Amino acid sequence: MKVKEIMSTHVISLSPTDSLRQAARKMSEHNIGSMPVVENGKLLGIITDRDISVFAIAMGYGPQSTEVQKIMTTEVITCFNDQELGDAAQIMQQQHIRRLAVLDHDNHLEGFLSVDDIALASHDLAGAVLEAATPSH
Repeated sequence: MKVKEIMSTHVISLSPTDSLRQAARKMSEHNIGSMPVVENGKLLGIITDRDISVFAIAMGYGPQSTEVQKIMTTEVITCFNDQELGDAAQIMQQQHIRRLAVLDHDNHLEGFLSVDDIALASHDLAGAVLEAATPSH
């Protein structure tokens, strides 16, 4: 099974020049904790609610005057939409993550693959990803 067969294609994104306040507002409206930063369809980075609430505050960045590109993570872990689901799940396990950005071969953001998406196809794969992504105590 290919990633594109089960990935989520409804992606809410930010532009690099959006403010931290705009990012926080969108996250709140859509009840999500992270958002991709996209320009002309290309994935530039990702920003999380923790980036805003912890890092930006600690650095003294103003929510209205600071653009998301200033604090976003630019090294986003990705896979391609035509990769095998097992290969994508392995990337998620190795990187200890629960969501994976999905690109086409022109590096345009196509969607996201989550543990929930994987669970619909394979409980075993989803269990392995969750086990790897969950911090041990």
